[in-house]
Amino acid sequence: MRDQMSSFDIARMVLEIDALAGARCRKVYQPHYEQVVLRLNPKGMSNRDLVIVRGQRTYFSQRDRPMPTHPPQFAMLLRKHLANARLIGASQLGFDRIIVLEFDTKDGRRDLVIEMFRNGNVILLDPDGIIIQPLTHVAYETRIIKRGEVYAPPPEPMDPRNWSQSELGTVLADSDRDLVNTLAGRMSLGSVYARAMCAESSLDPNQAANEITDATPLYTAFQNLIGQIDAEGAIAVVRETFEASANPLEFDTQMEEHCLEVGPVQLSGDALTMQFDSLSHAIDAWKGGYDASALARREAEKLAEISAPGQTDSEEEKLSRREGQQAAAVDKLTAKGAKQQEIGKSIQENWEHVESLLNQVTNSIDEIGWDETRKAIKKIHWIESANPESRTIQAKLPDENGDPGLAVELYLDETVHQNAQRYFAKGRKDKQRAEGAKSALADTQKRQKKVDKQRVKDEAAGRVSVTKRSKKFWFERNRWTMLSSGQLFVGGRDAKGNDQLVKKHLTPADLYFHADLHGAPSCTLKLKEGFEEDPNPNPTLPEGVPSLRLTQSLDISEHPEEALTGAAQMAVCWSRAWGSGGAAATAFHAKQGQVSKTTESGESLGRGAFIVRGNRHWYKDLSMQITLGMVAVNGVPLPLVGTHDVISSVCERWVRLTPGTQKKEQVATKIAKATGLLQDDVLSALPPGNVSLGDSQGIFE
Repeated sequence: MRDQMSSFDIARMVLEIDALAGARCRKVYQPHYEQVVLRLNPKGMSNRDLVIVRGQRTYFSQRDRPMPTHPPQFAMLLRKHLANARLIGASQLGFDRIIVLEFDTKDGRRDLVIEMFRNGNVILLDPDGIIIQPLTHVAYETRIIKRGEVYAPPPEPMDPRNWSQSELGTVLADSDRDLVNTLAGRMSLGSVYARAMCAESSLDPNQAANEITDATPLYTAFQNLIGQIDAEGAIAVVRETFEASANPLEFDTQMEEHCLEVGPVQLSGDALTMQFDSLSHAIDAWKGGYDASALARREAEKLAEISAPGQTDSEEEKLSRREGQQAAAVDKLTAKGAKQQEIGKSIQENWEHVESLLNQVTNSIDEIGWDETRKAIKKIHWIESANPESRTIQAKLPDENGDPGLAVELYLDETVHQNAQRYFAKGRKDKQRAEGAKSALADTQKRQKKVDKQRVKDEAAGRVSVTKRSKKFWFERNRWTMLSSGQLFVGGRDAKGNDQLVKKHLTPADLYFHADLHGAPSCTLKLKEGFEEDPNPNPTLPEGVPSLRLTQSLDISEHPEEALTGAAQMAVCWSRAWGSGGAAATAFHAKQGQVSKTTESGESLGRGAFIVRGNRHWYKDLSMQITLGMVAVNGVPLPLVGTHDVISSVCERWVRLTPGTQKKEQVATKIAKATGLLQDDVLSALPPGNVSLGDSQGIFE
């Protein structure tokens, strides 16, 4: 199964793209960092997506595919330059795996270069060939793909379509590889088409290429392949057990599992094949289902990055890694120092030999100069090279049999003794560094013992091990909780958070909650997004810490009444009612369509404020108390606050919190020490205002 399109495939794909010349580019998307999608609108036809999977494939598709609500910067830049641009045509650079799309825009010509070799790239060029922006900056040996640089394609390979039969024969005769690799590499075909040529020519693909005396069968087979590029249709090679399903979803799964190859030409006469109208249709049937789920994969990858082991190493892991590095450094420096001193001894033991070489080279330089001396050195087995700048030579010392052995650097302006002392000095320095590394290693091991001892204590007390994370879940910027139904409930921390929650995260299926107090946070109750039991819990978690994972597909069609009451209670606990000294408060919920920033004439709203119009559903006499428990979300230990009924049913370890007189910073420190959670995480979970600790289970015991 190929991971990349060959030059052959690209030649056909260019024809399919060029057939849509005149189409308008309506939109550009980037559902995944590896994928760019151009939505083209051909005149008199429905939209078609040109899917570019970096370094792998390019094809047309008309599948429904979710797109990010906030496009990445590269997609926004392409939209800026290619919005409503007209596709002039497509071309292939020679027979290389590069496609160039030419667009006519309001600002003039723009070229989009799609490189399909190595890791691939998508590069936008201005009319002068200057790179406006590449998808990925990269530096090769002969060219740099970077903004502001002139785009330089890689050295163009020979185009085998222009070869004569004699030229093909010359390539085979000059090759030192087997037949299939010679055809695949020198003709830019890839192994699939190279094997197809061998099969059609009845030749063994593994035989040496230079053994082929008559290139006629191969040349004829290649011309047959070339002749099919301009034809229509394509094939997919599938396993013999394949039976196509009428269900599109099942068919996608079958193709991913059973399809072996797709191509614009017949690849094997014996294989089971399926016929398609175009190469795009064949690729879409094979990989389209996978590519259409790119956004979901990217979201899953983001969550995995947050909770991936080693994303932020614990102190124990850092010390263990450091210990290994220091131990390796001690061994390396000790061995290096001993080797340097052995070289110094060898120079002294071969005093006459070394002195003779130094004198011969020095006299030669004085008589005929450096250039001639370096030429003469090439004929001497005892000297490898000479360096005029440093006035040194690379000379060889005799081995046990008297033959040229170990190569050493000798300074012409120094005596044998001075050259030997150079190596002795290097050896002493390396041994001193080894002693320093041993001291550092001892300190690390001492620290490691203390950390291990503390870990044992933490495990005995049931404390979790948490380190600061470089990435956090999106809802951690706000106040959040889990309701009895598993739904996620989020409230803003400030005016900016209120605006973002309503504008970005309040959908028509969600509900808007607000305490009946001025300045209370705007809250969002998500319908489908929430938490479920994690089937693969973090094995390092102590007992009593439940494992949850985020999901965006809760099996809920409407908001349960119990969850609504819990959400209302959390809305008032997150408001200033907590610190006002009251025992109860009121809240309401409304639908998304009732929440607006639009005011009546002459009125204005501050940042974070909204107007709610229409009927509201009220909740009265809501108690001012919450409970804090310990959970792990996607493997990350976190404090979870919520109503007592929810937290006590989910968490084995919890503590009740009510409005009180203790500063929440002190309470956060106390809880963090007892649980192992980060103080910052605990502090952000506590309500606004002073608190009092109430009943506890499994935390302070």
